[in-house]
Amino acid sequence: MKRERRRARTLALQTLYEVDTVGHPAAAVLARHIDNNQTLSDSNAAFIKELVEGVLELAPRLDEYISTCAPEWPVDQIAVLDRNILRMALWEIAVSEETPLKVAINEAVELAKRFGSDSSARFINGVLGTLAKRSSELRQQFISS
Repeated sequence: MKRERRRARTLALQTLYEVDTVGHPAAAVLARHIDNNQTLSDSNAAFIKELVEGVLELAPRLDEYISTCAPEWPVDQIAVLDRNILRMALWEIAVSEETPLKVAINEAVELAKRFGSDSSARFINGVLGTLAKRSSELRQQFISS
């Protein structure tokens, strides 16, 4: 289960990266990634869809919170990959009640190690560590709106 959920997060990241960099329609990119990965369980395919759609819907609000934890890095200047990893993790922390806080952070750091630059994992861990201290507040902010 853990390995397949990590693979689902990887596919979600690839989808968000493509949408963010090339501007392809999210629904088409998402459908293609799910169709090309026939071994995904239905629950993980649903997880990818919920994660991608949730991040895209809330991206401006997620970016506001990210910017408060990394004020020296305007969100639009954060590497596209790092920005989308942070958005995904923050969505899982603040919105999804399915993923424990430590798991969301760990998975984000692992994605950064695998796909990001040499400093990505440390940067992501620092930002999410700061956000984690505010996790209850974040959940309230996202749930109440």
